Amino acid sequence: MKEYLNNDIGLDWDDVIENDGREFILLPAGDYNFTITDFERSRTKESDKMKACNKAVLTLRVDSDKGTAFVHTQIVLNRMFEYKISSFFRSINRKRQGERVSMDWNNLVGERGRARFKIRNFKDKKTGEDRQANDVDRYIDYDPKYFEDEDTFDSIPDDDDLPFD
Repeated sequence: MKEYLNNDIGLDWDDVIENDGREFILLPAGDYNFTITDFERSRTKESDKMKACNKAVLTLRVDSDKGTAFVHTQIVLNRMFEYKISSFFRSINRKRQGERVSMDWNNLVGERGRARFKIRNFKDKKTGEDRQANDVDRYIDYDPKYFEDEDTFDSIPDDDDLPFD
């Protein structure tokens, strides 16, 4: 579910507002852990190179020293891109190298993985300005060592803070 849907409430003309939105964070190219925050099923358009087919539209949250970045990416469900689909499922620990599996697109939100991100340069269609965004360059096979720090529970209270003996 998209984050904004949690706040999908109409406003009256004189309501109080405060949410300024998220700051855009451009990640330096490199390897980062990600968490899937949104997944949608969609379709590609037919082109000269490929027939219309299903695609997964994902939003990946990446926490970095610069802040939290949200990267939008797509995975096209076409045999030409089977290697990319396999690497995605390996990155979130739903497939092993060489293993044959049925794609399971259920319950992706919250899954964690690792990927190499790159910077993509593009021209804004509306303004003609040169812009930059992050893209997934490639997915990295799941390895629990990348998530060890994230699995610590800093919020567990000390024994002295517990309300009982």
